[in-house]
Amino acid sequence: MKNYICTTCGVQYDLSTSPPAECIICNEERQYVNPDGQAWTTLEELKQSCAYQNEICFEEEHLYSLTSKPRLGIGQTAYLIQEPGFHLLWDCITYLDQKTIEDIKKLGGIQAIALSHPHYYSTQTEWAEAFDAPIYIHEDDKEWVQRSSERIVFWSGESLELSEGLTLHRLGGHFKGGAVCHWKNGDGGNGILLTGDIIQVVQDQEWVSFMYSYPNLIPLPSRKVKQMADQVKDIPFNRLYNAFHRAVKKSAGERVQQSAERYIKAVDGTLFST
Repeated sequence: MKNYICTTCGVQYDLSTSPPAECIICNEERQYVNPDGQAWTTLEELKQSCAYQNEICFEEEHLYSLTSKPRLGIGQTAYLIQEPGFHLLWDCITYLDQKTIEDIKKLGGIQAIALSHPHYYSTQTEWAEAFDAPIYIHEDDKEWVQRSSERIVFWSGESLELSEGLTLHRLGGHFKGGAVCHWKNGDGGNGILLTGDIIQVVQDQEWVSFMYSYPNLIPLPSRKVKQMADQVKDIPFNRLYNAFHRAVKKSAGERVQQSAERYIKAVDGTLFST
């Protein structure tokens, strides 16, 4: 019996004697099945290959990024947020080895894990077991969990305070339960919003955008983007980090509002004429 991992998205599945027939995460319009065909691996195989390592980088005071090298699965970045007595792993990556566990324990460990959306569920249960931590996922995305665990807490409603200064907000959009994390004390008290793919920092890092499907370029309706922008309008944050090591470094709250306005004009056909 093995916990198989999809090589395309990096999500780990429940124990089985043989690989699943398909990856539920990839076989729908917000992801994709590898053109070469569905393939599987396991965490044990990844570790035995000695091909991967995790890079833990200091981003700013009390914030570290975690990325696997070379790229594994979708290639996302997770973040370790350090609050006094409470360290949160925001989103998750697939590769986990003993060195990573030891390095994070030197930084004070992990007291909780929270996920933005299903594409980053990865090996979240392995991480939760390694650090004896609960996993917070919005109940609207419960159907996408492929490895069940008693450590998973399905939260409901529009927001959840994990600890003083750390609050999850459900915005939906990319996924119905899509969440962002507001770190009130980040950036010296100016506030940081960590968004996964729910709000995406684009190549011009003064701007963000929104999508139902990023790989297949399916946009969200303008009314939904307006709703998402309204939901974060009164949340104070100066910086915003996405899931691919990109950030809006200043005035991020204003930039989200301006980006939403631009997006809505583009989708509604009033931004340009071609």
